Amino acid sequence: MKRIVAFSGKGGVGKTTSLALFLKYIIETKNKLDILVIDSDPDANIADVIGEEVQFCDTIGGKMKDLKDKIQKRQLPLDVPKNQIIEGDVYDCLIEMDDFDLLEMGRQEGEGCYCYINSVLKNVVDTLAKNYDITLLDSPAGLEHFARKTGRNVTDLVIVTDPSKMGIHTLKRILEITSEVDLKFEIIWVLGNRFPANLRKILIDEIEKINQQNVKLLGFISNNDEISAINLTGGNLLDLPKDNSSYQEAKEIFAQIM
Repeated sequence: MKRIVAFSGKGGVGKTTSLALFLKYIIETKNKLDILVIDSDPDANIADVIGEEVQFCDTIGGKMKDLKDKIQKRQLPLDVPKNQIIEGDVYDCLIEMDDFDLLEMGRQEGEGCYCYINSVLKNVVDTLAKNYDITLLDSPAGLEHFARKTGRNVTDLVIVTDPSKMGIHTLKRILEITSEVDLKFEIIWVLGNRFPANLRKILIDEIEKINQQNVKLLGFISNNDEISAINLTGGNLLDLPKDNSSYQEAKEIFAQIM
């Protein structure tokens, strides 16, 4: 079964790092899977944690800015539908890595309305994901994308929180908003990132209070100096040693999703 796994949560809780560890796990344990990674965070953090540099012009945001400029200047060919042009731009933005493909959404740049472009873009990305066994989605920080129903085809939602009141508050608000806009996920996983052992029961108790059948605790990943150093220096988390203690924790809990 094809799966789309989205990582969400408050900014700074470690969504991108968690996704990268999950990606590393899939690459090492699930052979011959076609994997697509979509970085929909305007800051394009996925490239940073895997040691890649992606220019704005190579992101969908960059392509869409060019398209918007051409629309305003009436420079588009009249015999080619705009949705066909957008689809071609999306495929041009695919970065083929050795073990997966990467699609960087990039930031929106410039003034004016992108509503039509964004509407077509969502449909194109949905179609693109059908060509892969598993799609990993790094969601923007915050809640706005849920209110716009942009998580509509996600099978597994992973809400990452750190040991902070703000992180847990955002977790609860995401659950509230997905219910309000009637977003359906097969499973909503809660991942505690950088949690010391003596604080883990607090998150466990909070999840029990939620009392929602499809909301489950995925597990905990401890703070790790080696991971912090890689993130700080711009290294590649996919090169993290297999015996790294936090990666060992991550492997054990991510097996539940797969």
